Amino acid sequence: MAIHPIEFRYGTPEMKRIWEEENKLQRMLDIESALAQAEGELGIIPKEVADEISAKANTKYVKLERVKQIEAETNHDIAALSKGITEVCEDGAGEYVHFGATSNDIVDSSNSLLIKDSIEVLKEKLERLTKLMLKLAEENKMKVCIGRTHGQHALPTTYGMKFALWADELHRQYDRLEHAEKNVCVAMMDGAVGTTAALGEDGWKIHKTVARILDLPAAKITNQIVQRDNHVEFISTLANIASTLDKIGLEIRSLQRTEIMEIGEYFDPEKQVGSSTMPHKMNPITAERICGVARIIKSYVNAALDNNPLWHERDLTNSSCERIMFPESCILTDYILNLTIKLMSNLIFYDENIEKNLNLTNGLIMAERLMAELTRAGMGKQTAYGIVRKNAIKANKEDLLLGALILKDENVQKYLTEEDVEKIMDPHTYVGSIEIIIDELIEDSKNWF
Repeated sequence: MAIHPIEFRYGTPEMKRIWEEENKLQRMLDIESALAQAEGELGIIPKEVADEISAKANTKYVKLERVKQIEAETNHDIAALSKGITEVCEDGAGEYVHFGATSNDIVDSSNSLLIKDSIEVLKEKLERLTKLMLKLAEENKMKVCIGRTHGQHALPTTYGMKFALWADELHRQYDRLEHAEKNVCVAMMDGAVGTTAALGEDGWKIHKTVARILDLPAAKITNQIVQRDNHVEFISTLANIASTLDKIGLEIRSLQRTEIMEIGEYFDPEKQVGSSTMPHKMNPITAERICGVARIIKSYVNAALDNNPLWHERDLTNSSCERIMFPESCILTDYILNLTIKLMSNLIFYDENIEKNLNLTNGLIMAERLMAELTRAGMGKQTAYGIVRKNAIKANKEDLLLGALILKDENVQKYLTEEDVEKIMDPHTYVGSIEIIIDELIEDSKNWF
């Protein structure tokens, strides 16, 4: 019976396949195979023995059900794995399975393979989402809207600016993920306290040979485990990615509020239901789900940090935590990346509301420009600020047009004509260097991936 929502509600098939039991078993078998191959190359075990172990280190022979059965008896997963391989090897080759290794050599190296596979999925989707944001930035470069600070109307900006900002941030997240991959996806075969003692004088060569066979960098030094600061970096990077997706979802949700309704997620009126009791509701459920799941991903950072300090060379407190944390954080991050791609691919613009909100404050959002133009015309900046502020307060209090009110001020009349004020009060022409900023970002993006 399914219990966890990942089993039936959240996650994509491509990421779930990586972390399913059968594939996790195969990745551990891949490590045992690489160990046997390395020992065969260096003459530590006979070559034909290495070939037999390598051939049988496959779920075609080592069945998940049998390994679970052995583990139920031994209460040790890697001992069960080792016995599972031994049972299917012929001509006594099973006697050499797992020679010189400790359990965590298998666990950490196989986790590196699983995380590496997961990162490849995440990178592809981060790239796709980033390019989607760049496309939206280009298409909406000059779609002028009101910018808000502290939840209040501030100055005009454009939707292209929002999307370009998110694209730039997503690219940084991609770079962080690549950096984390270099540190966390490493191979090790160093034995019980990291000295390779059980493998004799060729121990360090075995360590490096296993890494080469697995096509992973070799860990520089371990003490039975790859140090968990590397895993902290990886989980923190996933949390950082989740925070960006949370930010995007939150902004879409806010802009879809009834009082604002400038943009929103697609709602299929023929099939979709917004509420079981309110027939009129069309809720931003995709964005809300992104924000909700992001909280779970971000919560794993503390767990990852607690896994770094362990007793002496190591204890087992990190293990049970990571069995949950690694698959869930990867699956859920991938899932909300998928949701964000869906959300942004079907975004709806309500242009009339964008324009209405831009002019909602009767020109108050152009107060900065009025002050700046008065200063350019020769009035002192502080004097200009005081005059505009006085008129802005009056316009707001009495629900008057700031442009009309400012023209009645004798001090202003000495510097600005009616035609000047009319031009100044047009919010569509007060977007600064936005076009240059977005164009440069889009041009720079051609070298991102």
